[in-house]
Amino acid sequence: MTWQQVLLLSCLSAMVLLSMLREGTSASVGSPQAAGEAAQEGVKQKIFMQESDASDFLKRRSKRSPKSRDEVNAENRQKLRADELRREYYEEQRKEFENFVEEQKDEQEERSREAVEQWRQWHYDGLYPSYLYNRHHI
Repeated sequence: MTWQQVLLLSCLSAMVLLSMLREGTSASVGSPQAAGEAAQEGVKQKIFMQESDASDFLKRRSKRSPKSRDEVNAENRQKLRADELRREYYEEQRKEFENFVEEQKDEQEERSREAVEQWRQWHYDGLYPSYLYNRHHI
């Protein structure tokens, strides 16, 4: 799909969702507690803004206008958090790889040491230190 179709589909789904929420709140059974309704209205006011405020915001903030300080700060916080998560992930991967390499190296050293020990036992001639390592050239 092109980006226009994706944008249109997301807008339509958002409109359907908002209309369902509006119908759901208007069709809901009223609670006897007026305080509960007032609290719900307070939540709505925090989440949604008035149409006039929204249109003013959209008129004031066009595509080419500079971003507000709050928008810039929010974007920077998101970027910093993403960088921190990425850094933690790669640090963990590096530590796991270093541990793996260390284990492989230890296993290789153990095999090499065992092979050398077996060779020395096989070639031992009864002298200590063994004759091969104690040759004196005249």
